[in-house]
Amino acid sequence: MIGESGLTTALHEVGFIMTESDPDYVVVGETRNYSFEAITKAIRLIDRGARFIATNPDATGPSADGALPATGAIAALITKATGKDPYVVGKPNPMMFRSAMNKIGAHSENTAMIGDRMDTDVVAGIEAGLHTILVLTGISDRAEIERYPFRPSEVLAGVHELLSPEPVEVEI
Repeated sequence: MIGESGLTTALHEVGFIMTESDPDYVVVGETRNYSFEAITKAIRLIDRGARFIATNPDATGPSADGALPATGAIAALITKATGKDPYVVGKPNPMMFRSAMNKIGAHSENTAMIGDRMDTDVVAGIEAGLHTILVLTGISDRAEIERYPFRPSEVLAGVHELLSPEPVEVEI
């Protein structure tokens, strides 16, 4: 497993045991502490038959100083070395949304996906049948919207607009 404590905790909670001896899966998630040693180990375990899982395909994430490498970048490195693509369990896999909605008793008719990425957040929400809200405070900007054949239901400057008495919708 390559990731932060949240991923480790989630895997333990559903009964997975961490091992480096003939594991069933190699799971890659978000972390700011990637190491060459961990990536090398993941490549070797996948080459020996472990199935490859990624939490999301995001190649970059936002920061105050600009883009940072994210899960998808590390997964791409492992894919290039092994020739195996990961199964993505998080967005844009709509199964994640269906499972979450089932767990909380929500329905797609009254649920929205709010995100800052066209390539994962918005497409995942659309594929799950949700109202989609793109916020322009992260990765995607107005110009990027035009590069996709689909559109979010709404575009907002930021999540703060959801808190105002009268939400301001930005025209696409």
